[in-house]
Amino acid sequence: MIEKIYLNNDWSFTTSNQPESKIVRIPHTSMETPFHYFDEKEYQFISFYKKEVNIPIEWLGLHLFLTFEGVAHIAKLYVNNQFVGEHKGGYHAFSFDIAPFVQFGMINNICVEVDNREINNIPPFGNVIDYLCYGGIYRDVYLEIKENTYIADVFVKTKFVDDKQVLLYDVTVNGLIENIEVDSFIKEKNKGTWESLGTNLICEQTSTFCHAFQDKRIWDMDNPNLYELKIIIKKQEEIDHTIITFGFRTCEFRRDGFYLNNQLVKLRGLNRHQSYPYVGYAMPKRVQQLDATILKEELGLHAVRTSHYSQSQYFIERCDEIGLLVFTEIPGWQYIGNQEWKDVALEMTKEMVLQYRNHPSIILWGARINESQDDDEFYSATNKIIHDLDETRQTGGVRFTKNSHLLEDVYTYNDFSHTGNNAGLEAKQKVTNKKNAPYLVSEYNGHMFPTKAFDKESHRLDHALRHANVLQSFYNSQEIAAAFGWCMFDYNTHKDFGSGDRICYHGVMTMFRNPKLAASVYASQSDNQDVLEISSSMDIGEYPGGNIKKVYAFSNADYVKVYKNNEFVRSFYPSSQDYGKMPHPPILIDDFIGQLIEVNEGYRPKNAKVIKEVLLAIVKYGQYNLPLSYQLKMAKVMLLEKIKISDGVALYSKYVGNWGDESTTYRFEAIKQEKVVKIVEKSATTKIKLSVSCDTLELKEDTSYDVATIRIQIINQLNQVVPYYQGVLHLDTTGCIEIIGPKSISAIGGSTGTYIKTIGQSGKGTFIISGDGLEEVVIHYIVL
Repeated sequence: MIEKIYLNNDWSFTTSNQPESKIVRIPHTSMETPFHYFDEKEYQFISFYKKEVNIPIEWLGLHLFLTFEGVAHIAKLYVNNQFVGEHKGGYHAFSFDIAPFVQFGMINNICVEVDNREINNIPPFGNVIDYLCYGGIYRDVYLEIKENTYIADVFVKTKFVDDKQVLLYDVTVNGLIENIEVDSFIKEKNKGTWESLGTNLICEQTSTFCHAFQDKRIWDMDNPNLYELKIIIKKQEEIDHTIITFGFRTCEFRRDGFYLNNQLVKLRGLNRHQSYPYVGYAMPKRVQQLDATILKEELGLHAVRTSHYSQSQYFIERCDEIGLLVFTEIPGWQYIGNQEWKDVALEMTKEMVLQYRNHPSIILWGARINESQDDDEFYSATNKIIHDLDETRQTGGVRFTKNSHLLEDVYTYNDFSHTGNNAGLEAKQKVTNKKNAPYLVSEYNGHMFPTKAFDKESHRLDHALRHANVLQSFYNSQEIAAAFGWCMFDYNTHKDFGSGDRICYHGVMTMFRNPKLAASVYASQSDNQDVLEISSSMDIGEYPGGNIKKVYAFSNADYVKVYKNNEFVRSFYPSSQDYGKMPHPPILIDDFIGQLIEVNEGYRPKNAKVIKEVLLAIVKYGQYNLPLSYQLKMAKVMLLEKIKISDGVALYSKYVGNWGDESTTYRFEAIKQEKVVKIVEKSATTKIKLSVSCDTLELKEDTSYDVATIRIQIINQLNQVVPYYQGVLHLDTTGCIEIIGPKSISAIGGSTGTYIKTIGQSGKGTFIISGDGLEEVVIHYIVL
């Protein structure tokens, strides 16, 4: 390759509805949408992107490959008003050699006609879809200048033989290959110097090379060691070169589970859409990478399913870097169209494998349209394409029907059987009669129990426990290799789905990636960080009758100590009886009295125990439904201890109800190896403030604009989110940054977010956020 030039800036954008042009930068969405309550048909139209490109005379006689990483959903390319070609499908890259259409030594006009209407006969369209598909040139655009002979593809494969790491790679060269040599080099990514693997003569268009090592580090989830392979083709002098990032690893799904480098691993994962508020799919590198980091480091996951299409190379590259395993699949949702539709799907299958197969993080190819019915001829073809192009990975196919035909290597099933009071997952033998086939669960929960960040506390707890129940079933099974919950975050959807506001509230996080309670179920299963999340605000008015019955701590601690107004209540341990198969079971906290009555009131230990037992029974049954046995026990103690009815009411008020008393402060301490590693306090909210976190304070103008993610929460004086805050927040910027989306937003459920982007200038920028009664927060940025 002589040169690679990014063309993300200065595109003129018009639509069939609005012919007046504006200058935009790529990634670009065809129309910014509101946060919710909008008509998805408004962004479905034909648009036009135009750009002037200088083509020097020195490029005459060379290939000029114009590549689009993602255009939703049909793109027609014109150069100097000449039709170059068409690409169908919004989730894969495509390239055209524009050399025959350009005028060298002159300014050339490029035009891309983009059709994102859902009436088109291509996947995923043809019927309803439970997510929005947006539009625009939403991934990078670049021009590659190559000689007549060039490297068309390199496919890297690894395996282990005895104690050696074996590297195999296929090099495909287009053009005349006579007397063409290949130089190969290897080194660790971002370190070291290039190690020569020798020089070989090209004899065929595709040549295979093999090398064995004894000193290369393995790629796995905990140590994702990456290497680079440099390929140079030359004829005395260099003609072209490319660098491929890869890892030494093997992966295989077997009947008894998933094996990474021949080590059995249970894969805990979530599904991810590639969408964001306001701009849909159109986010640059930093934001794409952040989602992978959140999944691995904040949620403590092993794997992600890229539902229901291939996603940004930047996202997958980040998965490579941090050891997050990936199950990716061809585009679609339930519907299979006619033969023309299928032909496009088959081409998409080929594109998926060719464009993503060098990523070590990818462990499984999805060869079926998500949740579609059996179609043996069609799925025989998709599986054959995948296996022909990549013999190193297996195929799966997501279905929601039992005993479906299995043309793939792994039986992949969406298990929505859990209703809150039954087993989290069905046994494999109840789903498929393919006893020897590997098996994984590709979705669970989701639409079975939609949950908003501002739902009542008991609903949010039920949501979290449903995820815990499924994880318990997953870890209790020796045949379920992986389980991918639905889903990472809430997302905009079509009118047929969601809560009527164009949002599916299926995530364990909000659209702005703020955690719901269920997120802590996943975070607590990992030891990445110390986790302690308490399911209740401890406000009695949140509960019928003012009785706080059950509180859960989601933690990876050994146990939790509870204090009430600085008095020790008791210690609570993981609920092994109900959740003992999980790495870190939830901790049930169902006693906020402990020994306080005995210590504080001076009653005899035996009688204090009975009083506590009766008070807890009132919490469970209610004071008007208290079983006779408890009434008799209490009557006896009242007689022995000379307790008046008014004294009994006072005891209830003090230790259970807290009606009219000074507000109670609860302290929860997470204990690991007898050390306090995290503390959470709960008490009545007396003051609220803004909590603003940003993934970076340094932005960089590179191949395109850069974006910082800002997550916003409203918290009280004890740093706890106040989930019913709905106030309006005001956003502003100064300097060389601007806000994506509106400048006035609501803190829905006590949290929200926004994004700021660079505007093509270096220097300083300031982000300001304020709200009625809230102290203003100012964040300073540097733009390089």
